Amino acid sequence: MTAVHPAAPVRTADQDAQAQAPRRRLRSVRKGAGRQHHAGPLTYAVLVLVALASLFPLYWTLVAASTDAHAVVSTPPPMIPGGNLFKNLSYVWHNAGGRGMGVALLNSTLVAGSVTIGTVSFSLLAGFAFAKLQFPGRGAMMGLVIATLAVPAQLSVVPLFILMKNLGQGNHLSALILPSLVTAFGVFFMRQFLVQALPSELLEAARMDGANSLRVVWHVVVPIARPAMAVLGMLTFVQSWNDFLWPIIAMNGSSNPTVQVALAGLGTGWSTDWSIIMAGALIGTLPLLLVFVLFGKHIVGGITQGAVKG
Repeated sequence: MTAVHPAAPVRTADQDAQAQAPRRRLRSVRKGAGRQHHAGPLTYAVLVLVALASLFPLYWTLVAASTDAHAVVSTPPPMIPGGNLFKNLSYVWHNAGGRGMGVALLNSTLVAGSVTIGTVSFSLLAGFAFAKLQFPGRGAMMGLVIATLAVPAQLSVVPLFILMKNLGQGNHLSALILPSLVTAFGVFFMRQFLVQALPSELLEAARMDGANSLRVVWHVVVPIARPAMAVLGMLTFVQSWNDFLWPIIAMNGSSNPTVQVALAGLGTGWSTDWSIIMAGALIGTLPLLLVFVLFGKHIVGGITQGAVKG
C-alpha cells in the first residue's frame, strides 16, 4: 500500500518577496556597517561658523586685554590686538588679590582639584550603593538626595558660614573644600549611570570569586564608570573654578583669595579699567583651556574602555 503525502503548499510570488525582504535588509545593513559617511561642503561651512562663534569671546578677551582703558570702550570697538597685552598681564600678575595672580591660581587649583577628587570619589561610592546595593530606606534616602537639588544654594550661605566659623575654618581654604566634597547632583548622576551600565551579573560573579566590596568597586565599578567619572570631574572642576559667591563670603578679608575673588578687585578706582579686568580674565581662563586640552580626550577614551557589550 502506497503512502500518500500531503501536497506542499504553493507559495505565491508575493509571499516569496516578503520572505526575502528581511534577508535583503540584513545584507544592506551589513554592507553599510563599515561604510564611512563623508561630510559635504555645507557641513564644513556650518562647523566653521560654529567654531568661529565659539572662539570669538576668547578672541575679544585677548583684544580687550591688549588695549588701554579708553580704547576698550571706544565706538566702534577695536577688533585687532593692541600693544599693551604684556603690560596689562604684568600688572595683573603682580597686583591681583594683593599677593599677585600666581597665589590666586595656586589657591584655585588646590581648591578645584580637591573638590573634584572628593566629589568624584564620594559620588561614585554613593551612586553605586543607591544603584546596586539593597538596604532599608534606600528609596527614601535617594528621594531626599534628589529633593536637595530643589533648594537654592543661596539659602545655605548663612548657616554654612556660621558652621565654618564655629569649626574655626573661617578665611581658610578648607572652608571652600569641605562643603563641596560631595554633591547631590554627583550622587544622582553616578547612580543613574550605574543603573544602566553596570550589569548585576558582574557583581555576582565578583562576589562568587571572593572579592570584597572595595575590590568590587576598584576592579568592576571603576572601569565601567570611567566615562561618567570623567564627565563629572570636568563639570565639577569648572564649577569650582568659576565659583564666586561662596569664596568671596568665606574668604572675606583674607589675603589668600581664589582667582575669582582676586579678579573682583581689579580695575577699580575712579573709573573701571576694563582692559585690566579682561587681562585678569584671560589669565583665569587659560588653566581651564589647558584642562580641556589635556583631559578632554579621556572622556572619549573612557567611553571606549568602559563600554559593556550586550
